Amino acid sequence: MSTHRFEISAEEVDERLDVVLARRLELSRGQTRKLLEGGSVSLDGMPVSRSVKGLALVAGSRIEVSGFVHPRERQAVAEPDAPLAILAEGPGWLAVDKPAAWPVHPLAPDERGTVLNALVARRPAVQGVGEGGLRSGVLHRLDVDTSGVLLFASEQSVWEKLREAFASHAVAKTYRALVSGDPADGGRLDLRLVVAQHRPAFVKVARGRGGRATRMSWRVVERFASAARAGLASAALVEVQLETGFLHQIRVGFAHTGHPLLGDRLYAPPEVAAAAPRQMLHCARIEIGEVTAESPDPRDLCDAAQALRGPS
Repeated sequence: MSTHRFEISAEEVDERLDVVLARRLELSRGQTRKLLEGGSVSLDGMPVSRSVKGLALVAGSRIEVSGFVHPRERQAVAEPDAPLAILAEGPGWLAVDKPAAWPVHPLAPDERGTVLNALVARRPAVQGVGEGGLRSGVLHRLDVDTSGVLLFASEQSVWEKLREAFASHAVAKTYRALVSGDPADGGRLDLRLVVAQHRPAFVKVARGRGGRATRMSWRVVERFASAARAGLASAALVEVQLETGFLHQIRVGFAHTGHPLLGDRLYAPPEVAAAAPRQMLHCARIEIGEVTAESPDPRDLCDAAQALRGPS
């Protein structure tokens, strides 16, 4: 840890405190927000917080940041005994099979029990790649309770190439999900979504032209006409082609159409949320040119589908 001290220059007069901190310390907006929330920033000897992030600065003011460790310098604790299944691997990249209930990466240096903790113990070259720090090598994310294919990069050039593919929607992403009700045989869903709440995150369909444009299509793989054992009238196993990647996109999309995912405690009514131990969503395949990985349906999804079928 170190202490950073600097004075506001004439060029920075009337700039926002958070903007100056982000530029001087090479931080993102989110990282700057967390820094202010942590209470380690002072202005002219007085502690400041996130509530004054928009404060306009004056020339000669002194900013001090104590106990500062840049996010890039943090490292995930290696957990060699944590289970990890590698699905595929190539030059500068690898795909792992993320179990449900596992976060992708830690949020604090001492946090354990994430995929990255297990991965750095086996592939230490991942450390420092991409955003570095506690997000080393991460190419995309899955919700904590979503299982399946998760890609990492172990070389910076490969990370940059694959991240650009994700940003330009050049990635083929196939998901499988158990949804309630009797959806159409297939279809396409274009929605504009907005994050209505952070911590915990909650996403809504935006009104008018607000929010982010999202796209996905689906087809029904199997129907369960009598799902009484799960407390439902009917349900279906669907395969989803996700064309964009937005927080909770599949979950919000099917809830919007009246077919929320089984086990979804956030977007489904109580009887649907209680029909499975977790949200029944699985990333089955990701393909970016020669970078390809597949994950079979996990046991809990298979068990939930079998329960919906009823006695054989």
